[in-house]
Amino acid sequence: MRTLPYADPGVPDLRGPHHYLWWVARGQWRTLVLGTVLGTVWMLSQAMVPAVVGSAIDDGLIGGDRGALLTWSLAVVGLALLTAASGTLRHRFAVANWLQAAFRTIQLVGDHAARTGPALGRAVPTGEVVTNVASDSMRIGGVYDVFGRFVGAIVSYAVVAAILLSRNLTLGLVVLIGVPLLVASLGSVLRPLQRRQTAQREESGRLTTLGADTVTGLRVLRGIGGEETFLRRYAEQSQRVLATGRRVAPVQATLDSARVLLPGIFMVLVTWIGARLVAQDALQPGDLVAFYGYAMFLVLPLSTATEFADRFIRARIAAGKTIAILRVPGDEATTRTGRTAPAPDRAAELHDPVSGVRIEPGRMTCVVSARAEEAAAVADRLGRFGPEPTPVTWGGVELSEIDLGVVRERIVLVENDSHLFTGPLREGLDIRGTRSDSEILQAVRTASAQDVLQALPEGLDSEMAERGRSFSGGQRQRLVLVRALLIDPEVLVLVEPTSAVDAHTEARIAARLAVTRTGRTTVVMSASPLVLDQADEVLLLVDGTVVARGRHHDLMSEHPAYRSVVVRGEEVSV
Repeated sequence: MRTLPYADPGVPDLRGPHHYLWWVARGQWRTLVLGTVLGTVWMLSQAMVPAVVGSAIDDGLIGGDRGALLTWSLAVVGLALLTAASGTLRHRFAVANWLQAAFRTIQLVGDHAARTGPALGRAVPTGEVVTNVASDSMRIGGVYDVFGRFVGAIVSYAVVAAILLSRNLTLGLVVLIGVPLLVASLGSVLRPLQRRQTAQREESGRLTTLGADTVTGLRVLRGIGGEETFLRRYAEQSQRVLATGRRVAPVQATLDSARVLLPGIFMVLVTWIGARLVAQDALQPGDLVAFYGYAMFLVLPLSTATEFADRFIRARIAAGKTIAILRVPGDEATTRTGRTAPAPDRAAELHDPVSGVRIEPGRMTCVVSARAEEAAAVADRLGRFGPEPTPVTWGGVELSEIDLGVVRERIVLVENDSHLFTGPLREGLDIRGTRSDSEILQAVRTASAQDVLQALPEGLDSEMAERGRSFSGGQRQRLVLVRALLIDPEVLVLVEPTSAVDAHTEARIAARLAVTRTGRTTVVMSASPLVLDQADEVLLLVDGTVVARGRHHDLMSEHPAYRSVVVRGEEVSV
């Protein structure tokens, strides 16, 4: 069995849903083959029971041969044991195939989302991505769950048909021709079901998107009194989902009832023909019992075939949605030359030609703007985020030409609304799992977060709630800073890292941050005088362009525009 998640999920075939499903199958062919073999043995061991029982009746009971009766009885016991053993192992491999396929898709989407960043959110609604991971991945895995039983159903059907043909041509032909006709008749139900399921899937994705967007902006909604508007929109979309579900339900119910009704009709037909043949002395009594058993057994392969058809349709729709996500190009696909360039091998200058910002290596630089979004836009470009390929150069090399993995490894952007994740606090802070407790505590001290840690009953081993909602805004902000300090990147870009803390805490963080990051490049987007006072250099943006640079005290005394931004319009003597 494989260990999940995969170390490398591979490069998917995105030419179409069928190509993608085949690619997934090739990636787990060993467990698929084993599951198929076990599924075939499981089906065949059940298929042989009617033949053995019929022989026991004809040879043992009617023929009066006790030895034959004992032999055939032991054969039934052996088949029962084989069915139990193969069924247990078959189920284990079926679940393994389901999980492997589902996790492969989840990993592909997760990795792609991490690589593409904002580009994915612009092309595909957030709810669509969430639905894909939570639902579509499981539907893709479902087709591999049933695949082994489906192959076993085909093989057992062929074996049963051969046995019936050898016993009686008329009854054998009824089975041989009747079963495919019954399966084919389900196509009239499956096609409209696929269309309606696709429509329901799209409406459900829109509902999830609406919910995800609302949760993200819940505070804003409450602040502007938009809760009623949201509730109305959510209720309307919920009704659309309900309406599409009601359109799916009759077709789905028809398919489910057909799984029971059609095999039942077929069983009655086979039994009726078999009874007439026995009355005409064309069949032995044991053969009649066997035919009746086969008629009941064939319910299993027939229902398995219809289940596979249903699962395949769902998987095909889900694969199409997955491909749509994986085809979204990210920043790494938007370079001008189409090639990657080597990153600087040592600390180098970052230059943003749009704003004129130059970040000298090994120094703490602060960027000040009266408009926070201007500074944030510079931070996005320095970190290679945003809607367009960044024009920033790093050591003379365009950042958009450097391998994105290298950029993410060496340049870390921390926004003021960065999230914390569910799990042990230690793992949430030391995301690479390489830091000792003393190193973690040192970073906690730098971020002035000792009080947060002391308030937790189990310290670093305490569990964090989803998004760190059990912490206040200032506590979350400091813990996010701890996480960034433990990563210890070559270039650290911080956006308003102390906006939610009090002045005394802010002063401690600013002083300790400057000491901790000595010799490494740190860029801070902030207008706080407590932070600016610790910077080696401060850059002032006006209308998105650098208009002044220097030390904080020098700019305060020499540049009125800078002084106005920092003191928020209040004149002070300097």
